[in-house]
Amino acid sequence: MPKKLVLVVVDGMTPAAFERAVEGDRAPALAFLAAHGSYRRATSVFPSLTPVCLSSIVTGAGPDVHRIPSLVWWHRRERRLVEYGSSFAALRAAGMAQSIADTIFNMNERHLGPEAVTVYEALEDAGLVAAAVNITCYRGRRRHQPTLPWVTRAAYGPTRFFYYSLFESDPTGAPLAVRNRAAGSVDAYAAAVGRWLVTRDGFDFLAYYLSDFDYVSHARGPEGAEDVALERVDAAIAALLEAAGGPDEFLERYAVILHSDHGQTAVERVARLQDAFADLDGRVVVTASNRAGQVYLLPGAGLDAGELARRLDGEPAVETTQRREGEEAVARREGEELRFRPAGAGGGTS
Repeated sequence: MPKKLVLVVVDGMTPAAFERAVEGDRAPALAFLAAHGSYRRATSVFPSLTPVCLSSIVTGAGPDVHRIPSLVWWHRRERRLVEYGSSFAALRAAGMAQSIADTIFNMNERHLGPEAVTVYEALEDAGLVAAAVNITCYRGRRRHQPTLPWVTRAAYGPTRFFYYSLFESDPTGAPLAVRNRAAGSVDAYAAAVGRWLVTRDGFDFLAYYLSDFDYVSHARGPEGAEDVALERVDAAIAALLEAAGGPDEFLERYAVILHSDHGQTAVERVARLQDAFADLDGRVVVTASNRAGQVYLLPGAGLDAGELARRLDGEPAVETTQRREGEEAVARREGEELRFRPAGAGGGTS
């Protein structure tokens, strides 16, 4: 009989951080899983930002299919910014109420492409029970009422659905998730829910998302996250193992996939992408999310994307620009361009 599956996603953990963790003595749960499985490095999607990455993990598709393009992006049809929480200041600038609605609800209900099938939808259509803990890409078939009184809108997730104390399909006794984010309360909440689920063997598939490592990485840098958050991550994973009766018993019952969504690098300087387009106010919209930026041409701008790309030649913060020209994709770097197109259109590069 096939084993049930637990998917553990540790947000922001680099391969190097994982390798150091399992080689040392600070992460025994991670080390146990590493010793009883196989390991390889992988490449994230582009742009490697959490909403994009998690949508690809959950749907098995790229942004061209799941339609989540970035952490902050311009909604052409609604002519507004969509902001999934890159910073508190960004949330305020985009409109706090709208940004919260986009992050919690609209990403799954409206923005996630209808052509993309989530793992929860696929499994539950096949008669299996899916569970999700804290993962922000959660779209499923089951309607869930909010747990907290100030949230009035229902969400559609898998049968077993737990989302930062806002939605809880079952009473687990888990403490409030956001009571002390800096001290690790979000992963502690996940651990409490995960323990409850494993104790009851209450799923065929569990998506178990741990976000504290990424949170600390942004505040203290990647190395600081290893100092502060690594042991929290390990404790949250250990909670699952212990709930099954021990590590060996856990692996007898479940198969495990453990991976990150992306890594982090230290921020050395701030780049202002919008400065290159300061004279184009009202003709373009510039958005940026740490690793990648987008420049959107507005209707009637009287420009083409190639001109925008040329403006960024020599900008030290920009390694490459990419744009579409008809059936071709164009990558530009230091004034030189590579053009390529899908094989179905004849294929080729220039």
